[in-house]
Amino acid sequence: MRPVVVVPTYNERANIALLVPALLRIENLDVLVVDDGSPDGTGEEADRLAGSSGGRMRVIHRTGRRGYGRSHLDGMRAALETGATHICQMDADLSHDPMDLRRMLDAADQAELLVGSRYVEGGRVVNWPRRRRALSAFANWYVRSVTGLEVRDLTSGFRCWSRTLLAAIDLTHVRSDGYAFQVELAWKAHQAGGRILEVPITFVERREGASKLSWRVIAESAVLPWRLIKRTPVRANLRVP
Repeated sequence: MRPVVVVPTYNERANIALLVPALLRIENLDVLVVDDGSPDGTGEEADRLAGSSGGRMRVIHRTGRRGYGRSHLDGMRAALETGATHICQMDADLSHDPMDLRRMLDAADQAELLVGSRYVEGGRVVNWPRRRRALSAFANWYVRSVTGLEVRDLTSGFRCWSRTLLAAIDLTHVRSDGYAFQVELAWKAHQAGGRILEVPITFVERREGASKLSWRVIAESAVLPWRLIKRTPVRANLRVP
């Protein structure tokens, strides 16, 4: 296995100083930080960490239009170009536990897409206010109801892709950002015939910084499922070596 974890950042300087060393303790895992021009110096801190990583960490400094989904896409393309066998996604705010990523990698032979799930047996959420819990639960129920997808945690940003499945998806046609980005990719994985497995995780509310959730992100997430089902479903034949 040659896994790479893509970590988008925007104003996460304090968090990545803790996250990156924990990730580098996972054997054979490379780290790719994609910084969106953070004014707090996150990019510079990432460069410092990369310099002492023994070549296991890279930093992409984005200068174009900012966006959570755009950062992930740039990171995914770069990871594919390096020949990674598995491309993982996780947030930089310490809400995702690196130990859960290790468990996901251990299960990588069971599916082409593993989703770190808060909403399957064994998964849980820590320190979220009741309103946020209700919003997340409703969003996932809503998307499942519209699209027919069976994944319980469609908005999870903690994932591990096989190279085969991710390469089968045309990333140039992904238009969504925010949580809708995760839904669109899950839909494309399903349409490509990929096996999807949810792995229970413990999600912890961020320790530093502010949430990136906005009303624009919520509105986009509400419209996206209807856009997806209007397109003619074309399931590709996914060949897994």
